[in-house]
Amino acid sequence: MFKHSDARKDRLMSQHKPLATALLFALAAVCGQAHAFDSGSTGEDGAFNPTVNTEVQLPENGVLNYTSVNIPPGVVVTFSRNTTNTPVVMLASGSVTISGIIDVSGGDAPASGAAGDGNIGDDGVPGLGGPGGFDGGRGGAASSSPEENISGAGFGPGAAGRSTIHDPGQNTEYACGGSGGGFGSQGGIAGNYSSRCEDDGYSQRGHSYGQPELLPLVGGSGGAGGVGYLNYIGGGGGAGGGAILLASSGTITVDGEILANGGSGGASDGQGAGGAGGSGSGGAIKLMASVIEGEGAITASGGARSSGPDSNYARGGAGGDGRIRLEAESMDRTSGTDPAYTFGEPGPVFVAGMPTVRIASVAGVDAPDQPTGSGDIQLPESTTNPVDVEFETTGIPVGNTVTVRVTPAYGDFNEYISDALSGNETLATASTEVDLPAGPSVLMATVSYEVAEDTQQQALLQQATGGELVKTVSVQTDASGNSKTVLTTRTGRQILLDG
Repeated sequence: MFKHSDARKDRLMSQHKPLATALLFALAAVCGQAHAFDSGSTGEDGAFNPTVNTEVQLPENGVLNYTSVNIPPGVVVTFSRNTTNTPVVMLASGSVTISGIIDVSGGDAPASGAAGDGNIGDDGVPGLGGPGGFDGGRGGAASSSPEENISGAGFGPGAAGRSTIHDPGQNTEYACGGSGGGFGSQGGIAGNYSSRCEDDGYSQRGHSYGQPELLPLVGGSGGAGGVGYLNYIGGGGGAGGGAILLASSGTITVDGEILANGGSGGASDGQGAGGAGGSGSGGAIKLMASVIEGEGAITASGGARSSGPDSNYARGGAGGDGRIRLEAESMDRTSGTDPAYTFGEPGPVFVAGMPTVRIASVAGVDAPDQPTGSGDIQLPESTTNPVDVEFETTGIPVGNTVTVRVTPAYGDFNEYISDALSGNETLATASTEVDLPAGPSVLMATVSYEVAEDTQQQALLQQATGGELVKTVSVQTDASGNSKTVLTTRTGRQILLDG
């Protein structure tokens, strides 16, 4: 986010993890021998055997290298997000036993208005995404002006869009709730009197994205905030569930629970109250092992609908489902998951070689190497429009242009196109001039280009398409400190990836 006085800028960088490339087709043919799955763990973090509830601080790359993992009954393990909010990756050279709980769920938004705790300071505040997941949007302001009632959109590839009040200027106006974020399925639409929010597009539900294999790993998206009304701020949006990969060279046993649920939007109530916030989508859970067993719960469901005022007319939309992927050489588990999992033999743990785009500076102020998503760039109050925005890319052919979207905290966005990228595919740069609105705003940059057939990048990208040729790539940064990449194959199939 940017502030044009006390200014802030968010930018998204792709975070790439090392990938040990294995020629599996060649190895499998040698002497007809079977080769057990290798998680790639270095074992440098030793054995993980917590005996009390434990919050693990994620390293900057998000990867934990254990020899074994054993979480006993009654113990809950959570994770503290790192500065770039990567997913949780737990690699083990030995066995993994989950008899307690691993929880990477997204946060709920606090209730607003008379539904809240009397502390108006937290009204409209969104839920915080689980590690690798995305935050919800802010609730709209309390005002008699419909232009000021507009809520904030959620964050993430399947974020729910902002909500607005409907029938402005008429004798009867009703505040729309926020819609739910999407991931494995669409988010739910917000509720309102006579269903006007859904019918007339005043609230935008989050769409689905990603692929069953969860390559690369990405979390759930946030719900939108509810519209503000006369006396109270709208409820904040619930956050998307986080993302976790558990990979074991031996056996993964789940007798307890693994949770990556979406957070609920903030409820709203009271005379002149705004709409309730939309809920976040479920996140991502991926297990990879030689053997998977155990009948414990594995859940990545979306947040439930939040309640609104006026007989729940202004309810928030429910979050969409997350995604669950199980990969093993031997599957001994018989229980289902919520949502239903997809299954396959173990594939690559990471996908490398994704192209990247980043916003390098704004008005001459450099962006930090590791954005926090809050106040990353502060511009002096004396800054005047237009301002220069500079971009850096890797893995993208020169000659392409960058489109940057400038979105205020509330209201509509404007887009600008850069000059052509210059340099080389290892590092290219471009720039453009933009007008920054007064108050906080966010910048999002996108580059789209075609991929030649006989290139190294084509081969790398096909790891995420199941071998299908990629026609075009669209790389985008947004306001949450991560990135997404859309691959369009020669058959027209679109695959949405995390950075």
